[in-house]
This record gives sequence, structure tokens and C-alpha cells, in this order.
Amino acid sequence: MAKYRTERDFLGKVEVPSDAYYGAETERAKELFHVSGMRVRSEFIKTYAIVKRSAAIANMKVGKLDRKKGAAIVRACDEIINGKLDDQFVVDVFQAGAGTNTNMNLNEVAANRAIEILGGKKGDYKLIHPNDHVNMSQSTNDTYPATMHISTYLALTTKLVPELELLRKAMQRKAREFAEIPKIGRTHLQDAVPLFLGDEFAGYEASIERQLEHVKKSADSLLSLSLGGTAVGTGIEASRAYSKAIVAEIDRFTKAKFRLARNFFDIQQSSSEEEWVGSALKDLAIALNKIANDLRLMSSGPVAGFSDIILPPVMPGSSIMPGKINPSVPEMLNMVCFDVIGKSTTIEHAIEGGQLELNVYMPIISHNLLSSIDLLSRSIGIFTKRCVSGIKANEERLSGNLEKDISIATALAPYIGYAKASEIAKQARKEGKTVKAIALEKKLMPAKELEKLLDPKRMIKKE
Repeated sequence: MAKYRTERDFLGKVEVPSDAYYGAETERAKELFHVSGMRVRSEFIKTYAIVKRSAAIANMKVGKLDRKKGAAIVRACDEIINGKLDDQFVVDVFQAGAGTNTNMNLNEVAANRAIEILGGKKGDYKLIHPNDHVNMSQSTNDTYPATMHISTYLALTTKLVPELELLRKAMQRKAREFAEIPKIGRTHLQDAVPLFLGDEFAGYEASIERQLEHVKKSADSLLSLSLGGTAVGTGIEASRAYSKAIVAEIDRFTKAKFRLARNFFDIQQSSSEEEWVGSALKDLAIALNKIANDLRLMSSGPVAGFSDIILPPVMPGSSIMPGKINPSVPEMLNMVCFDVIGKSTTIEHAIEGGQLELNVYMPIISHNLLSSIDLLSRSIGIFTKRCVSGIKANEERLSGNLEKDISIATALAPYIGYAKASEIAKQARKEGKTVKAIALEKKLMPAKELEKLLDPKRMIKKE
């Protein structure tokens, strides 16, 4: 059996491996773009196959595609969706602009598998042609943006949103668990007035909830599709009936609520929805980074640091220091956040770089969006299960710190004035005594009254 088959495109002959389902254009892209070694993400490929099968069904419904050929294309696409042909998608992430190489990779693989289904041999494009049949009523310029929208929406709603919900609930449980545990507050990394440890975690819960709503709203913006817009948004070679039929089929298959875009030109020109999602992911990464940093600070020590909380030990922390435990999970989350923030910058520049009727940088936009969502989803899941859910309050340390806290002198200010309260705090620091001890020495008020006034729990106001 020959190791290669000869195919032709308008540039000439191309030798394609005889067992490959892809064809000439994919082979050219594979040979030309040896860049990163990273292939287009599998979830993007499978979503593109959903678009292709939906296009075949739509074209059959409007009477444009022969039903026998259409059924073979649908069957081939179903195999792609189920992962049976994963090794046939060989194009590098960094490829020709607009994603034409990825589109043709899909077209060729679906065509050649459909040819086999009809009893033919790979490369016999008289039976099923990659452009004429699989790509019927389509262009890269309308199918690629649609695939970006669909794959990103599904990744956000099925992966990231559920993990954020679990993290929010974990923070809520900790807020309740720590609700009556007072501690020293800190501003400027210096001691401040007391608060409950639960207050801090309630703040983290609110932050996650706000970011969750941002992510959900950005996902909703992706529901508009420009399928049938073809090359520039005018709908050349695609009917309005086809556009309605393909979106309806995608809806049925994904069980989502996709709709036909009000303006095809906007979707194909701007990629503004992807910018909103990228911004939401960046904002989420910034918020998570802050929370991870706080947990690292609050667990620092255990002797020379804050040691307010105890993180679950997950692994040894040093190759030389026995018994050392590091905040490994928050550190992992920090690194993911840095990466997502960097990817967001790439997305912003790529979207800003779009010109006229098309953004040619869609491949790197889609790759970074899906990569960021995947990284955040996985890392948040680990952070919730292996860190947040197991956090314990170091109540002995918190109580001891409160006794020595000079900022508690703030409670005296309304009764003796700011200046006198400052003198007591200064003296307490200088002599290494508590504020209460200095106040008793100065006989500012009866001991019972002073005890009540300087009770940290009393100082913490609840709305």
C-alpha cells in the first residue's frame, strides 16, 4: 500500500499520508507552521464539528444538499465530536490568519470520513468535496466566530461557572464557621481595629459572587451567531432560511439559547464579545490573586508570621528543611492568575488589531480564551477542595494577638479623646504592656466598664 496519496489544490500537487483523513490544505499548513507544537484545542475542534453537522442538516432542510451526502457528513461530524478522529487535527495554534487552516482541516477530515462512509476512498472528492459539500453555505469568516462564541459559552457555563459556585459556597461556609472569632484587623500591613475572621471570608464570598455575575453576563453576550454571514457579513451563497435552520439545529444539539445575530457585520468585524469575556476572566484572576495572597499572609509563620489561620497541609515544603509546610495551593492559583492576566493582554491586542470586515487573529483569541477558562476552572476546583474547605482558625494565636493589640485604644477615643488615647497606645507599645493595663493604671474608668469597653467583640459593629 502506498504511504502517500497525491492531492491537488490550486497551488499544485501535495503528497498526503495515505492513511490521513485530512487533505492538501491541512498538509500544507502542517508543513509550514512548525511554531509552537500546540494544536488547536480539542473542545474547539469538537464545537466546530457541531457547526459543520448543523450546517449539513440546515442545507438538507433548505434543499441545497443531497440527503445521502448530508447524512454521511453528519455521521462523520458525530465521530469527530465523539473524539474518534482527534489525531487528524494537526494544525498549529499559530497559523494563517482567521482560522482558515482550522476550517479546512475540519472540512477535509469530515469529507474524507464521509467518503469512506459512502464506500469510497480517501481523496475521492467527486463523492464528497471539502469545499462544495462540507463547507456549503459557509465561510471561515462566519463559522469561526460562531465556533468561538459557542465553545467559549459552553466552557464558561459548564466548567467555570460551576467551579465558581462551589468556591463561593465554600467561602460562605467558612464565613459562618468563623463568624464569632475576633482577630486583629490589618491595614497597611499594620495592626488595626478588630474584626471577626468570618468577616474577611464573607468579603471573599462577596468578591467571588460579584465576579461570578460578571462571568455569567459576559457569557450571555456570546449567544448571538452570524452563521450565514459568510465571507464579509452580506450572506453571499447562504439563504436566510439556512441561517435560521443552522442556529435552530445548534440550539437543539447544545441545549443552549443561541440566536441569529441582529447584525452580522458587527459580529464578524469586532470580536467585542470575546473582549468582554477576556476582561471578565482578567478581573476574576485579579480577584482570586488577591484572595490567594491574603490566605498566604494569614497563614504565614507559623512562628514568625501572622499565623491567623492554618491551611490544610498538602505536601512537604522544602527539600532541605524538615517539617516545612508551604501554602502550595494558593501559590499554584497565583501562577494561574498571572498566566490568565497575560493571556488577557494578548486577547486585547489581538482584538484591537482587527481590520475592516474581519479579525484575522481569531485563532489566538480563541486559544487564549479556552485555555484561560480551562486553567481557571481546574485551579479553582483544586483551591476549593484542597485549600479553602479545610482552613482552620488558629484561635489561640488570634486571642493572644488581641490581648497585645494597641489599636484597641481606638475604643477609648470617644471617651477620653484621640490625643489621650494615642498617648496610652504609645505607652503600651513602649512598656510592652496592654492598653487595658495602662488604662487601669491611669484609673480612667472603673475596671468593669473598661473591660466592657475594650471587649473586641463589642468593638466589632454589625449592621
